[in-house]
Amino acid sequence: MEVMVSAPEQPASFDAFVTARSAALWRSAWLLTGDAHRAEDLVQTALAKTYPHFTRVGPGFEAYVRTAMFRTYVSWWRRRWTGELPGEVDTRPSADPDVALREDVRRALAALPRQQRAVVVLTYFDDLSGAQAAQVLGVSVGTIKSTLSRALAKLRTSPLLDGSER
Repeated sequence: MEVMVSAPEQPASFDAFVTARSAALWRSAWLLTGDAHRAEDLVQTALAKTYPHFTRVGPGFEAYVRTAMFRTYVSWWRRRWTGELPGEVDTRPSADPDVALREDVRRALAALPRQQRAVVVLTYFDDLSGAQAAQVLGVSVGTIKSTLSRALAKLRTSPLLDGSER
């Protein structure tokens, strides 16, 4: 009698992957969405979409998840307008200059168009090469370079990052 056994490594290995990489995935998602709850939803959705392919994809699974995450983000962005309007900026100084700088960077990133924000997050925060970022976003390396150049130019001229408020 032949007994078929499902692969027990997949859930354990997938669980190990999630345990090891969920913080990094969440950080990227948070930088994209600017909202902790949406970041959690984005990571969970990407993991749910990619789980069935875990054993087939192999060692490149994190790149596969990141691609799914960025494409899901773009899809959500295209479909849904949240109706949020910019509110008043909190002008109270922070006691910790690092916290204030992080918040300024987050606000400046949030002000970028979605593709520019995605390219900055992938290349600077996730430390991907231009070719890797191009693969994740499904564009050419030249598009990554030109988009990154425009994004950095906007960040350089951003009033949020001029340093005069500190």
